[in-house]
Amino acid sequence: MYQSIHSSHRYAGARRLRGYGMLVLAVCLLALGASGAWAQGTGYWHTSGNKILDANGTEVRIAGINWYGFETTDFVIHGLPTQDYHTVLNTIKALGYNVIRMPFSNQLVESNPVPTDYGASNSNGFINTDLVGETSLQIMDKIIQNAGNIGLRVILDNHRSEAGNSNEANGLWYTSAYPQANWIADWQTMVTRYSSFKDPQGDPVVIGVDLRNEPHLLIGSISSGACWTGDTATNGAYTGCPTSNTAQNWPVAAAAAGNAVLAINPKLLVFVEGIDCYDGSCDWQGGNLAGVATNPVTLNVANQVVYSPHDYGPNLYRQPWFTTTTTDASLDAIWAKYWGYINTAGTAPVWVGEFGTDNTTSDIESTVAGSQGQWFQGLTSYIAANPTLNWTYWALDGEDDYGLLDSGYDPTPLSATKQSLLAVMQFPLTGGGGLACPVPALVPQNFAGTPVSSSQVNLSWTAVAQPVAGCTVTYNIFRSTTGGFTASSTNQIATGVTGTTYADTGLTGSTQYYYVSKSVDVTGTTQASSQIGVETLAGSSSGFTLAPSSPSLSITQGKTATDTITVTDAGGFTGSVTLAATGLPSGVTGVWGTNPTTGSSVLTLTATTTATTGAFTITVTGTSGSTTAHTTFVLNVSTSAAGFTLAPSAAALSVTQGKTATDTVTVTDVNGFTGSVTLTATGLPSGVTVAYGTNPTTATSVLTFTASATATVGTSTVTITGTSGTTTATTTIALTVASSTPSTCTVDYVISPQNSSAFGAAITIVNGSTAVTSWTLTWTFANGQTISSLWNGIETQSGTAVTVKNEPYNGSIAAGGTLTGIGFNGTWNGTTNAIPTAISLNGTVCTVN
Repeated sequence: MYQSIHSSHRYAGARRLRGYGMLVLAVCLLALGASGAWAQGTGYWHTSGNKILDANGTEVRIAGINWYGFETTDFVIHGLPTQDYHTVLNTIKALGYNVIRMPFSNQLVESNPVPTDYGASNSNGFINTDLVGETSLQIMDKIIQNAGNIGLRVILDNHRSEAGNSNEANGLWYTSAYPQANWIADWQTMVTRYSSFKDPQGDPVVIGVDLRNEPHLLIGSISSGACWTGDTATNGAYTGCPTSNTAQNWPVAAAAAGNAVLAINPKLLVFVEGIDCYDGSCDWQGGNLAGVATNPVTLNVANQVVYSPHDYGPNLYRQPWFTTTTTDASLDAIWAKYWGYINTAGTAPVWVGEFGTDNTTSDIESTVAGSQGQWFQGLTSYIAANPTLNWTYWALDGEDDYGLLDSGYDPTPLSATKQSLLAVMQFPLTGGGGLACPVPALVPQNFAGTPVSSSQVNLSWTAVAQPVAGCTVTYNIFRSTTGGFTASSTNQIATGVTGTTYADTGLTGSTQYYYVSKSVDVTGTTQASSQIGVETLAGSSSGFTLAPSSPSLSITQGKTATDTITVTDAGGFTGSVTLAATGLPSGVTGVWGTNPTTGSSVLTLTATTTATTGAFTITVTGTSGSTTAHTTFVLNVSTSAAGFTLAPSAAALSVTQGKTATDTVTVTDVNGFTGSVTLTATGLPSGVTVAYGTNPTTATSVLTFTASATATVGTSTVTITGTSGTTTATTTIALTVASSTPSTCTVDYVISPQNSSAFGAAITIVNGSTAVTSWTLTWTFANGQTISSLWNGIETQSGTAVTVKNEPYNGSIAAGGTLTGIGFNGTWNGTTNAIPTAISLNGTVCTVN
């Protein structure tokens, strides 16, 4: 029954709308109350019975919010394109939440890509400029550290293996690409990385690890996922949970990972979620902790385990207990049965890691029996009435149907009623300093000087809008009689200017140059300062100004980038201007398109593969006779290592027993790579060998695959690895070995249900005259269909090509036998959803019905 609720994510798609609500009073109170008289939440936390205590033995309560995104294919936390992340953190704190549950995937930890969905500008000005060019983990670093700076704590959540928008469909904590060893090693990486993160008082920011999101037993109607020690129920193919191995036994695996975490940091809380079914009784995925009563999770360090259920209402799935006779008491009994009893008995603390509802009035509060509103109001009342229970609401994200904020991530919650129900259960922590203020954007802007007399010039400039209420921006003015000067205390003439104009008086010369920088202050403490201005000429009757088209420019080692500098005449100036750029980092050169120019000129920057990386302020000086002007832009140089890529001419290849087949692998050099590459192949099926035409190669090599007469029939993923010194690259080929004496087979492919964007399909295999002990189905979609989740099989999809292999429990099909129960959910284009015309079973093309 869980095929329809593999995901507790409620992604509705970002509308990218923009409003502007402000919690000014709450934010100001936050800033004023930054230092409490007592340190509630000090140090690392531990457990005592059903309570969580801080390092001083003071009871604390997790009352937080889920902020997701790092686990998705965006590889970055959501909301950054529309809101500065400092604003979001301040909003979380101002609304009374004390902990952020932050999901991530194993793929993010191991690949650590550079995401692009971090924002650049919105209606409030430039945002998140300090995230440009950062990797996913570097962005996570900044969000976690800034959360700690204002007194928030973080729980890291391993949400899934491959990046995606749901929990792991197989119900386990590992996949073939990310086995259990990787899962544990990735946790060790994350714990090592974040154990040193402290808030201004020296308290840890990351206080715990949620080992795995929503493990579950049932995959469709088959029990092939996670089970709990001690369960002996018979359910489908399930005959009881193994007592010691970690292939399905979730508590055993959780103990292994928990002990690995505690070996690095023995003071972290270890959160263990439930499963779905135990002793034949099923709850939400991750919500069933009935097995704790007889088989609790025991770690090498005592008093660090917290149990974590998830709970949702009938809008997500109508569980049997949502009926026309549902009462508050009957709901309380369900929660007590599956996880509340742990808290009541004082066994261990309980943390409801996920629960959430839509933002309509009826879905938040209702007296209708069995309704979403009855469930949500009842659950919040149940948690409020049991103050030792802990919780994090799902979710903050404005893209989510259950989102607390709107799609612009503005500070005002979408539903004041929902926020008020959650506020009743909140728990303040002390520590942290004031607000989270962003580093000023390095965005140079021209400013103008208007001579009033021979002794006065009025300066004015354009301000970059400050997106965080309560963070004060001030400006500093510098002056010199020499152009291109460096701002210093010796030439500073004003500081703390709050407006965007300044009158400079008492001048004695005809030519003056000015420079403006800005500072961001919180309660009088400067957090950062950066240049935003360029020099201008005072007392000159004519001249010109310069302006870049891109005030912030990025370039990768080995690449080029361009910026256009525009010359604007002033006071009747008509001359041509010669441009020059200074401040270029080592390894970066610039070439002008038109120079001198009377209008604009394109500056082409080229970075070598060894160019110095970082952010650099580039000064452009224009000269025309004795008249000069300056402007600046910021150049961000990022790393791109030399290497190579591999690509086969055919991503899917078939070879018949006793025959050969060829494929060509091409080596493409990247960023000046010039070496030769040695190719190797792994994952070859039994009875298949490969020979290389040219090896090592600098260009291409023909791979000849030879299958013996007894080669294993079916489809295998063959990995081709190229090695040149310490540099490696891989590609894959789906190699199908076809039987030399194929038998007749039939595949029934039935589409049902189907709407305008999604569909489901059921697959039945009718085997031919030869029994099989393992099977592989392959087909190609004709209309760009995509599989979202598949049950009773292991699916991979590359473009339109689909491969489905058997699960460990359903590999055997007798001669003439039939296998049912395979199915999937997918998406289509809303116009054509054709049934595949050719589906192969172990390399044999079957009749498709």
